[in-house]
Amino acid sequence: MGKKSLSLPIIFLIGMALVAIGFCCPMFSGKIVGSSNGFSFINFDNSGFVTIGALLIFIGAIVGIVGCFLPNLSILKLVGLIVSIAGGVILVIGFTTNGGIYKAIGKGFLKHATFGFYMIVAGWIVSIVGFIMKK
Repeated sequence: MGKKSLSLPIIFLIGMALVAIGFCCPMFSGKIVGSSNGFSFINFDNSGFVTIGALLIFIGAIVGIVGCFLPNLSILKLVGLIVSIAGGVILVIGFTTNGGIYKAIGKGFLKHATFGFYMIVAGWIVSIVGFIMKK
């Protein structure tokens, strides 16, 4: 009687977990913005590109993580990864087009980035590698 092993795509799972954890960590900091994680960009009263982008990053990461535990649904993992990366692109567009505090972040985008931002980018890269390798 052999054990039935669950074959998880561990590299992809680690990448998506990095995206979700990086979203919860401070992504941008500075005198103008303080220290803000991904949830501070979600504003349903004045929703726009920034809110939609932030939601898509986190929802895509969660969908990718859930897709790792469902057998034979590699398309769900791909959808989660694409949605998360698209959310990042939308967030950057929202930073550069919206006024106020978001415009201040957009001008010095990488200058204000902290470890949460870099964890998200690293998570996307690890997830892409994990999806391509299927491991």
